[in-house]
Amino acid sequence: MKKLVIFDLDGTLLNTIADLAHSTNYALNKLGYPTHDIEKYNFMVGNGINKLFERALPEGEKTEENVLRVRKEFIPYYDVHNADDSRPYPGISELLSYLQSEGIQLAVASNKYQAATEKLIAYYFPEIRFTAVFGQREGVNVKPDPAVVFDILKLADVEKEDVLYVGDSGVDMQTAANANVTACGITWGFRPRTELEKFNPAYIVDSAKEIEKLVSSTC
Repeated sequence: MKKLVIFDLDGTLLNTIADLAHSTNYALNKLGYPTHDIEKYNFMVGNGINKLFERALPEGEKTEENVLRVRKEFIPYYDVHNADDSRPYPGISELLSYLQSEGIQLAVASNKYQAATEKLIAYYFPEIRFTAVFGQREGVNVKPDPAVVFDILKLADVEKEDVLYVGDSGVDMQTAANANVTACGITWGFRPRTELEKFNPAYIVDSAKEIEKLVSSTC
């Protein structure tokens, strides 16, 4: 049985795409840029908000200065509206409760900025005691750099072979590979199964219940 399960946040624990899209569109509109349909954001998120803004900006406008201008408009708006439409995916709350009851440590490794990561986890999963909740932090490289996983391992005091890393994107699968921990891709998130398959994770699952079975086995 695994001793620690590390979860990505956006697209894995929570469906946050509508709030991310609405907040980015708000910022783009405020600055006079064209906006995007919600579903377009599935392929813009995953590498931190600065990369999101770069992808959302029109060709010819993707400068560092413009990214920072969008960020300045986005963060105050998103801080207020990041739980408007976001919801846990089916079975996630039950999965977390089960793993906790089995004495398995839980952690979050996200590329969302730290304050929003902490807020959403506390809001949607108040009964869950996470060993670590890490988002994008100053001075720490974002995923797929494995730094966040190593920081979690220090706090959890477990070996790499005792870890299952769960995420919905190629970035997550790369992160697990770079950290040399077991990867589990999930298909209910923002990215297609084909993206996960490119990175050959140990497991790809279609429901939260399957993760429960995986962790309880000798995966």
